[in-house]
Amino acid sequence: MNDPSPLAALPELPVEVYRSHWRPACEERAFVLHAVGISSQVVAAGPNWSLLVAPASAAAALGHIRVYDRENPPRRRTLPAHEPLHRLAWTGAVVYCLVLLAVAWLAGHKAFATDWLDAGVLRGALLQSGEPWRAITALTLHFDVAHLLGNLGFGAFFGWLAAQLLGPGVAFGTAIIAAAITNFLNGSIQGEDYVSGGASTVVFALLGLLSAYAWKRRASDGERWAYRWAPLIAGVCLLGFTGVGGERTDVAAHLGGFIMGAVGGWLLALRVRRPGGAVQWLAGLGALAAIAEAWWFALGSSAS
Repeated sequence: MNDPSPLAALPELPVEVYRSHWRPACEERAFVLHAVGISSQVVAAGPNWSLLVAPASAAAALGHIRVYDRENPPRRRTLPAHEPLHRLAWTGAVVYCLVLLAVAWLAGHKAFATDWLDAGVLRGALLQSGEPWRAITALTLHFDVAHLLGNLGFGAFFGWLAAQLLGPGVAFGTAIIAAAITNFLNGSIQGEDYVSGGASTVVFALLGLLSAYAWKRRASDGERWAYRWAPLIAGVCLLGFTGVGGERTDVAAHLGGFIMGAVGGWLLALRVRRPGGAVQWLAGLGALAAIAEAWWFALGSSAS
């Protein structure tokens, strides 16, 4: 089927009749051509694979391939095999760390003569009575240094990985939205005694975002099931290992963040290409503006 000798013996260069980033796709069509007596050869062409035939057979080969493709439409759209990693992915992790450290410093010094924990922590009773900004401000507050350091480390790492695929603005912007929605829902349905704070909801939103995005991209690529499901399985395992243990662990926030982040990752994976620079800036600055505005309301409400 892939014997190169019929092509190599010809004085004319072979003709490419099909190209794919997935070698089995070329081999399938080579088998189809072999069945009708047309010799072919599958060769590497950079990151892709090409199916070549002799010039005299090119028209017939193309006809057979078109018929095959028409009778066997792909179940999923084809995406680029190697999406380049975002070169500024690290900037999202740096800004994330700076925001958490800045809020920790301001809260520790009780800047503006305000108890920042009291003003911004998520309390079910206050959220339900008309303080929705706590769903965002609570994401930047921590109850002790160990809590802060853990979320700095895991958040920067998962965020850097997610930003390599999605870009820093979109990755962290989506995670902030997912975490804020999770906090709002938890504060609304878990009762007036519910209290929560910390960026761990953002951390698990980033993990869900990364896992679902990578899973959906691989599924759309038509890869083997083990390769397709590996990111999602790994994400769920990490969630179980780091997100449900400990006496003070807010399991609902961690699980909700992971689920909402996964929904965001799945939706973003429907795009053919990663969002460009303008969208990255808009998403990143939008997330920072939402945090700043939430704290504006929180500090103003506390002062009044």
